[in-house]
Parts: sequence; structure tokens; C-alpha cells
Amino acid sequence: MTPQRVYRAPCPGCGAPVEFRSAQSTYAVCSFCHSTVVRDGETLSRIGKMAEVFDDHSPLQLMASGRWQARPFTLVGRLQYKGPSGNWAEWNVLFDDGSGATLAEDNGAYVMALPAAANRELPPAERFRVGAATAIDGKTYNIASNEAVMLASAQGELPKLPPLGQPFPMVELRSADGEVLSIDYGSVPPAVTRGRAVLLEELQLSGLREDSVKEEKARQFSCPNCGAPVEVQLEQSKSVTCRSCNSVIDLSRGIGAQLSHVRQEESIEPLIPLGSTGQLQGATWQVVGFQHRMGHEPGEDEQFGWDEYLLYNRQRGFIFLVDTEEGWSVVKPTTGAPKYADGAAFASYLGTSYQLKYSYQATTSFVAGEFYWPVARGQTSFNRDFASGASLLSMEQTPREITWSSGSTIDSDTVAKAFGVQDKKQLLKRSDAGPTSSAGIGGIGCGTIILLVIVLLILLVLIRACSDQAPGGGGSFRSGGGSFGGYSGGGGHK
Repeated sequence: MTPQRVYRAPCPGCGAPVEFRSAQSTYAVCSFCHSTVVRDGETLSRIGKMAEVFDDHSPLQLMASGRWQARPFTLVGRLQYKGPSGNWAEWNVLFDDGSGATLAEDNGAYVMALPAAANRELPPAERFRVGAATAIDGKTYNIASNEAVMLASAQGELPKLPPLGQPFPMVELRSADGEVLSIDYGSVPPAVTRGRAVLLEELQLSGLREDSVKEEKARQFSCPNCGAPVEVQLEQSKSVTCRSCNSVIDLSRGIGAQLSHVRQEESIEPLIPLGSTGQLQGATWQVVGFQHRMGHEPGEDEQFGWDEYLLYNRQRGFIFLVDTEEGWSVVKPTTGAPKYADGAAFASYLGTSYQLKYSYQATTSFVAGEFYWPVARGQTSFNRDFASGASLLSMEQTPREITWSSGSTIDSDTVAKAFGVQDKKQLLKRSDAGPTSSAGIGGIGCGTIILLVIVLLILLVLIRACSDQAPGGGGSFRSGGGSFGGYSGGGGHK
């Protein structure tokens, strides 16, 4: 039950009814003429016209209702932002008790945040350096991003309204326990919110767009390199590859803009075809992107490779299915910032300590499909991979940002069954079915193992004989060594 009355008045622009459900809302956008109106007591004034919202294929919509921490709420407004890293939305949440919150939506990831007080005067945005640590109210945060963003459009009723199309700073800080603190410099004083990641199904939402919208039509254009038709399935995609010539096409400026592209001479066929769907973690995922990456450890000449599949689910967003020589894993970019000191042998996240396994330079060597960040052949990052049993943690560092991902290992048989590629079961096997496991022993066969032991004994006898005849004896040899490709997922992106 809402303990306050709903205020309704005619729009100053067209006369259509404009409604205010929240006492905190001072702005609204008329759903008929898109006039931006401001409320002053019982009076509405028109202050301009708002750009129409762009279709971000969000499952959310105005007046969708749900429940968070046993508190019923309704989505009553939306702000759409644009920045260097892409687009995202902030939904104005109205709880039944009249209080408000913000549900941030970014490429299928969601953060529910409540208004917060900084309890001190905040420094200018340029004082927050990405990658550094800072303390707010006695709590330590890592500075995850500091970008100049701008409001692209808005709808519904809103507690704030930055100037349309004018850049302003927005800083995001993350803590080791998964808290996200955002500082919005689009108002004076800056608005501060504190929040945590939520899954859409946790919010028990009803009235979603997917209840009435069953199909999404692909956008199509001609490849700037070969002219073949290229389809873009996801609104979030910032790059896509041409299936005819393998060119990587940059979409970050929009399909209507002049498109830049990079040709890829070689082609790698993914073991799991693009467009495949599979059941993982209780949800249906579609393979929308694939990239092959190469790595080498500092001071080593040898290289190793691994594959990453970008998976998409409309309610859960994006995750990565990673295929390395050590096995398969499922990872996702973290909301919080793990604790790690440069050069340390351990990192900790959400109460778990992870041991450093690999440090290496990574380069993207081939891409196919769609990606929600501008991926390109030749992109590099410095990666560190950590493990704690089956749990994995990885860090990717570029000159512009640091991205953490977490996840866990997965058996190759599970991958084959999930995506219906049992015919490739043997090709999918990695060290999770190696000679030290029961599956591996069963696959090799006892006769083969006995034969290998006999061959090894004969080799040892020959080596000993040669050693006895050689002057000085002794000698040494170097093992193959090298890393098996780590557990890295994603890249420098949000």
C-alpha cells in the first residue's frame, strides 16, 4: 500500500495527463509529446523536449513491478546514458513505502542501489584515478571507472535530470565485498548511490517486455569490405564479423555511421558453432561470439592458445565459456574488486583466497560473431589467473582499465551435452579427462598404459647405457614447460 497520494496534472505541452507517484520525483517526461516537465508544488512547467528512448532490447519497462528484500516496488522512470564504453540505463525504483532506489542495467548486468550520503565534500572527478584505491566513510574502494558520459534520453518520472546531450563525469568505485558506489557529477552536489549486483529473477518481476514481445528482428547492412549482407542480432553489439570475408567491423558509432573494418586472413572454426544454444547454470544461453587468444609468459618464447565463447541470455546478460588445454570453465566479470597487491602470490574475493597460477601477455588473434565491446584482432592485455580448487579468478589489465572475472571449472562432457555436440565429445576433452583421472584411464585403456610403461623402461635403459659410455657422464635437458592458457575471460570491456 502506498502511503501517499498520486499527483496527476495535464501536460503543459499537449494536455495529456502526467502522473507523479513518488514524492521524490520532480521531473517527468510526457509519454505523448515527450515534453520534459518539472513540478513545483501543484504546478507543472514545460522546460523542453526529451529525445525519444532508443530500443536497448531491455526486458524491463515502465510500470513493471517486483520485490527486493521483501519490499514491493514499481519501475516508474528510466534514464538512458551514453559513454565511451557503451550505453546503459538507470531505472527509477519506487517502493510501496514511498522511498526510492536505482536499478542500473548494463549489458544484462543489474545493480540495485540506494541513495547514500558521502558525509564529506567529494573531490573533483579528476582526482579519482582508475586503478587506485580510496576510502569513503572508512571503507576502501578501488576506482573502477571514471568517464565523461551524457544523458541520451529519459522517460517516466525522475528524481534527477542531467542536461540532455551535455557530457559530465561519472565515477564508479567497487569494494572487495562486492559493493558498488557511484558518484554522479551531473548534479550539484554530486549524487551518490551504494548498491550490489542482483539477478533479474531474484527481483520476482512481472509485466516485463518479453511477455508481449516474442521476436527481435536483426539489423542488416552490407559489409564495408566485401559487400556481403551482415546481420546484427543484439542491440548491445559494438563489433561484429562478416561471415563471408571474416572482416571485423566496428559498430561503436552505430550502423548508420561510416563503418571501419579490419580484415582477418586466417579463419578458425569454433568447436561449438555460433548461434548454438545450450543449458548451463539453469538457463538457456546462445553462443553469440567467439575469439581465439594467444599468450606468452614474460621471458618465455613459447606461446599457448585458448578459445573464449561469448554466451548471452536475455535476463542474465553475458558470460564466457572458456576452453583451455587445462579444461573448460565458465566465468563472468565481477561486480566487486578483489583484493590484490601487485606482485603478490594470492588474491582474495568474497572471503575466498585464490593462489596465483599464471601471469602472461594475452593477444586476440581471431574473432567471429558479435561482441558488446569493440573487440579487434591484435588487442592485448596482461593477465593474471588465480585458482582455489574449482573456483577461478582472473584479472586483465590494459592501460585504460582493470577487469576482474570469476567462475568455476566445468567438465567437458557437460559442455558437449549442454550444446548438443556429443559427436565432438572426444575433441572437447581436455586435462579434466587426462591420464590421472578415472575417465582418462578408461579412455586410454590398460593395455596402452602397460605398453607405455614398457617403452619408458626401455628408454631409461638406453639412456643409462649412453651415459656410461659418454666422457664425463651427466648432462641435462629442458622440459617443454609453458602455460596452458589460463582462465581469462572477457577483455577490457564492461
